[in-house]
Amino acid sequence: MAYTCNEMSMLQGIHMQITAEQQRNETNGLFYGLLGIFAFGFTLPATRIAVADLDPTFVGLGRALVAATLALILLIFTRQKIPSREQWGRLIVVAAGVVVGFPLLSAWALRSVPANHGAIMIGILPLATAVAGAMRAGERPSLRFWCIGVLGSLIVIGFALVTGGGTLQGADLVLIGAVVAAAIGYAEGGRLAHELGSWQVICWALLLAAPFLIGPVAWVANAGGLHASTQAWIGFAYVSVFSMFLGFFAWYRGLALGGIARVGQVQLLQPFVTFAAASVLLGETITPATIIVAIAVVAVVGIGRKAAVTRPKR
Repeated sequence: MAYTCNEMSMLQGIHMQITAEQQRNETNGLFYGLLGIFAFGFTLPATRIAVADLDPTFVGLGRALVAATLALILLIFTRQKIPSREQWGRLIVVAAGVVVGFPLLSAWALRSVPANHGAIMIGILPLATAVAGAMRAGERPSLRFWCIGVLGSLIVIGFALVTGGGTLQGADLVLIGAVVAAAIGYAEGGRLAHELGSWQVICWALLLAAPFLIGPVAWVANAGGLHASTQAWIGFAYVSVFSMFLGFFAWYRGLALGGIARVGQVQLLQPFVTFAAASVLLGETITPATIIVAIAVVAVVGIGRKAAVTRPKR
């Protein structure tokens, strides 16, 4: 089919507008992603402070109950539309991944390893998020993107093996489970953000999970008591309000705007935030090996920053 000059000009103009809009969305998505990562970067140190005195199950699940209370207030105040039956099914995936899975598993792991070590292990999360985005959101990263992601993850796993004396520690395996849970929750949440809105996704997921968490949290609190230092409660408050609630406002908006795989790579900056926070809050030493590995991972993924990622049309 032949086009006239005017029609060709119009098609080119439309294509340029779409391309410009995609670039704006990616830029905005990366900005919101950075905000989310800044909030998440303090999670591991704050969790380690909290589990020093509080049961890790209480910290991992109790923070979701606090966040669910805030979510309920916000949803009622803003009179949000109740999700459909199909959306509730997908919210179960989000809740299982980011409300229960990651918080609980990471809290248990941080009883055994420093926050800095945990931050390095979380370095495989961008690759896991890209895989989850491909499986659940239909994104298609290029071969170059996958090669870069795999290389970065191999560096991370190699670091864990070296520091663990040649074998992965039990806490490392728990952290890998936490990464898988988070990646699936991120990908499904990023999809739902197109339909429900970014902050609405985490609010509904928290509300969905809350009834199932009350019993375990109450049992742990009754069995172990709630006697803890002020610092432990401050750590618990942070992971409840920022890590489990406000951080997701920006994070899911970033994933929805810029794409799950693309914005997910911003997580490679999270170790730097965690290192700084752990140094200031916990007095943990940042070893030269830790810095070298973190820089290497970020550099490797930075090389693949321009790698193509095809996103489904919405």
